[in-house]
Amino acid sequence: MTVARSCLARTRCAELLSLNILQWLTTQSQLYLNVPSDEFPDGHPEDHPFAGYFLPFPDHDWGRQGEGMVSTISNDPPQLNWIYVDRDTCEVKYGVRLDAEPHIIGPWDVTKMDRRVMLTGYEGFVAVRYGPGEWALYFDVDDNGLLGVVPDDMLKVEIELVRRERRQERTSTGPAVAAENEAETPKA
Repeated sequence: MTVARSCLARTRCAELLSLNILQWLTTQSQLYLNVPSDEFPDGHPEDHPFAGYFLPFPDHDWGRQGEGMVSTISNDPPQLNWIYVDRDTCEVKYGVRLDAEPHIIGPWDVTKMDRRVMLTGYEGFVAVRYGPGEWALYFDVDDNGLLGVVPDDMLKVEIELVRRERRQERTSTGPAVAAENEAETPKA
């Protein structure tokens, strides 16, 4: 699953954020938004693309409310970590089960019509600007604009995370390819 984002505000920063896809995990266990900058037009070299999907969290059954969320954090070796929201900082992070359990781990879900990502039945995602081209992903747990959590002088933009499934490439030469080859072969 890739997650596109769109902004609810009509600002220059909102326009910049709405063009990009949430796809980077940093080595600091926090999710950042992939926003091109002069210094890093393709993102930071040590970052890893977000490749998340829903998975039941061990010992938790939220029923129809949703599931846990995981993402790969490296390709070599391949490794999964849980996506969670830090209870103290409201930052969206990733980590092993032991790191994630004391925090908000789910339920994650999507809205039925627009496939917007929700956590605990709420779409409270916020991008917080750390510096040029550096936007961290937060979740507004108390629905108060991250009051008392993020300094007032930091730029905050409410965003929507929209689930997009990756297209599957054809991996076999099934009947359709065989039929094409047969049609191209001249008959004697």
